[in-house]
Amino acid sequence: MGKPLVGVMSMQRIRNYGSFLQAYGLRRLLESLGCGVRFVDYRPGKCLVEPERPSRLPRPAVKLAEALAGPGPLAAKLAYANYKRRYDARTWPLLGLPVEPEYRTAGLDMLVIGSDEVFNCVQANPNVGFSPDLFGANSKARRLITYAASCGNTTPAKLREHGVAGEVAGWLRGFDALSVRDENTASVVRELAGVDPARNLDPVLAWDFFGEEVPESPVEGRYLIAYAYSGRLTKGECAALRGYADDRGLKVVNVGGVQGCCDEFLDLGPFEVLAAFRGAECVLTDTFHGTILSAIAERPFAAVVRTQGYGNVEKLTDLLGRLGLGSRVASSAADFARLLDSAPDWGPVRERVAEGRAAARSYLQKEVSACTRS
Repeated sequence: MGKPLVGVMSMQRIRNYGSFLQAYGLRRLLESLGCGVRFVDYRPGKCLVEPERPSRLPRPAVKLAEALAGPGPLAAKLAYANYKRRYDARTWPLLGLPVEPEYRTAGLDMLVIGSDEVFNCVQANPNVGFSPDLFGANSKARRLITYAASCGNTTPAKLREHGVAGEVAGWLRGFDALSVRDENTASVVRELAGVDPARNLDPVLAWDFFGEEVPESPVEGRYLIAYAYSGRLTKGECAALRGYADDRGLKVVNVGGVQGCCDEFLDLGPFEVLAAFRGAECVLTDTFHGTILSAIAERPFAAVVRTQGYGNVEKLTDLLGRLGLGSRVASSAADFARLLDSAPDWGPVRERVAEGRAAARSYLQKEVSACTRS
C-alpha cells in the first residue's frame, strides 16, 4: 500500500498566526510519519450565540473597522490593515490551500479534526458557528480522529443551555479516537461521550519550529512584544507596559493586533513572527498561541488571564499548568515588571515539551498505522 492520504480539518483559513502555525505544524507532523496530507474545509453553521452588535458587513470587515476605530497610532492601524489584506496570499500557499474551499472527504484514509478551537461551537463567530462538519458528522473518510481538539470556552453547561448536548454527544461517540489539548475539552468529552480522551500538545508545541531554519529577527534594536487582539490591552495595562519599556529603553512592537501602547505594528509572515519572538527582550500576551510562542522562543513573558467577555481562562490556565509556567500569570499590571524582568527556568519546560512531542508522535503513529491496516 502507498502512503496513507490524510485530511486535516482545522482553522486553516482563520486569519491569525496561531491558526496558521497549528495547521502547519500538524501537517508537518503527519508528513513526518509518512502521510500524504491535504486540508479539508468545514461548512460554518448557524451561530448559537448572536453577536452583541449585529452587522451586515462580513466579519473580517467588522474586525478591521473595530481595530481602525480603537486605540493606537494611525501608522500602526494602517500596517494592521495591510497585514490583514495580505494575509491569505502570504500564508495559504505555505499550506497548499486552494482559493476555493475543499470539502471532499471521500477517498481519505483518515480525517483528523484539529487542532485549535474546532469544538468551540457556542460562540458568536459566523466563520464557525455550530458546524456538524467540525464534529465529523459528514465525514466519508475510512477513519475519523481528532488531534488536540479544543472546546475553547464552550462547556457542557453551555451545550445543554443551547439544547445541543445530545447531538454533540452522538457525534463525539462516532470518532475512532479522540485527542484534546485541555482539561475543559476533556471534561466535555467525558461527560457527553463517556470517553477519557488522550491529551496532546497543540501542534505549535508538538512540532519543533525552531529545529527548522528560522530567519533573523526583522525588528531592529531592542524591543518587547505585545501580542493580543486589537484593543484588548486596557488603558491601565498599556500605561504599565509603556512605563516599563521607557524605563528600560525598549521599543514596544505589536503583533496580531494594535494596542494603545505601540511604537510599531509588525506586518510579517508567520515564520518572520517566530524570528521576532526569538529576538525580543520579553513578551506580554493574553493569547494562547502568544504564550506558546514565548515558551518555545524561551523569552521572559507575562500572561494576562481574562475571565470577562470572550475569556481565555479555560485554555490559558490549562496550558500554563501543563508547561509548569503557572507563575507567569500577571494578576494585575503591577506584576508586569517583575515577570518581564525575570526568565523562568527553561530546563523543566523543555522536558515537558519533549515528553509531549513524543506522546504526540506516538498517538498519531498509532492512528496512522490503524488506518493503513483497516
